[in-house]
Amino acid sequence: MIGLRYTRARRGARRNRFISFISGISMAGIALGVAALIIVLSVMNGFQKEVRDRMLSVLSHVEVFAPEGGLPDWQKTADEARRNKHVIAAAPYVQGQAMMARGDTFKGALIRGIDPALEPGVSDLAMEVRVGNLADLGPGQFNIVLGKGLAGELGVTVGDKVALIAPEGSVTPAGVVPRLKQFTVAGIFDSGHYEYDATLALVALDDAAKLFRTGGPSGVRLKLDDMQLAPEVAQDLAQTLTEHLYILDWTRQNKTWFAAVKTEKRMMFIILALIVAVAAFNLVSTLVMTVTDKQADIAILRTLGASPRSIMKIFVVQGALIGLSGAFLGVALGALVAYNIETVVPVIEHALGVQFLPKDVYFISSLPSDPQASDILTIGAVSIALSLVATLYPSWSASRVQPAEALRYE
Repeated sequence: MIGLRYTRARRGARRNRFISFISGISMAGIALGVAALIIVLSVMNGFQKEVRDRMLSVLSHVEVFAPEGGLPDWQKTADEARRNKHVIAAAPYVQGQAMMARGDTFKGALIRGIDPALEPGVSDLAMEVRVGNLADLGPGQFNIVLGKGLAGELGVTVGDKVALIAPEGSVTPAGVVPRLKQFTVAGIFDSGHYEYDATLALVALDDAAKLFRTGGPSGVRLKLDDMQLAPEVAQDLAQTLTEHLYILDWTRQNKTWFAAVKTEKRMMFIILALIVAVAAFNLVSTLVMTVTDKQADIAILRTLGASPRSIMKIFVVQGALIGLSGAFLGVALGALVAYNIETVVPVIEHALGVQFLPKDVYFISSLPSDPQASDILTIGAVSIALSLVATLYPSWSASRVQPAEALRYE
């Protein structure tokens, strides 16, 4: 009761009102720090999710491939993989490196042979073809679908011819001659991820098998009902598949990138948590001023029989109330903005006359946000813990006040 009274003191001496004002400032500082931390981490999660989704529109959740190149019986492997309850689709593929040539322009590319009928089950590339159609990749037609960046570097569009040069040549009496085949551009896709748009080309499965002489598919791509389970499913498949195969999930294909993002997010949390820490430790000055001002009150309580521990509790309660109120307001404000950032940001952009993500510079024209309950709960818990720690020294100092010394000049 006494701690609550000290926290909300608004009447009485001007000094009481000033201490109450300082308490409000401390509470506001904690709230703003917590809100900023929640908003920034939510936006970082949103960017990570956006990039990850764009990656997985090209990549599969799990890839199963043979170490020697060709997969002996891809149908058998696909059937065995589908027995896992999390596998919902499977499609064969052939993959290899090749040189693409158009006039005097040469560009290295990753060639992926696919089955146009099965590919939509394991990736979103069919929906990302901007010109042409993925269904035009018929066997024996030697058509090709290029990424937007790759088509731009080669200077080609639908209907143009490009030459593919395989890395392994053909042995002839005249020596080793490069294997070269002309393909017709049948489409251009735009995944929104430059790495794939500038290096990936799609051809029919049979055409790729002939070009790279694999004799058939080199692997099977799998789609799961929950992509977060990819590492666990990969481990299960390693135990259940009968052939000697390699299994690679999407988290291992981009391990370096995801590790960098995780480290960046962790460092951003630490940096912004320092803002919350500074606001929380403003409580020290607030409580020290309160203890100094209330020394006579403390002395009277002590003479009435209050123990040092009960005196300490008064100021712990006062600091905890400020910290809890600030954390609660910060979580509420941060969650409100994070869950409605698509509405809040355009209002800010209109008011300031700026655009944070210009469409002609960035693939993403609006700030993405992905608030996660684990982040919000962690931030709230850390802010409360820091607030409680900040109350310890002033509360201990108050419990050490000697009644005779405090009342000497009263």
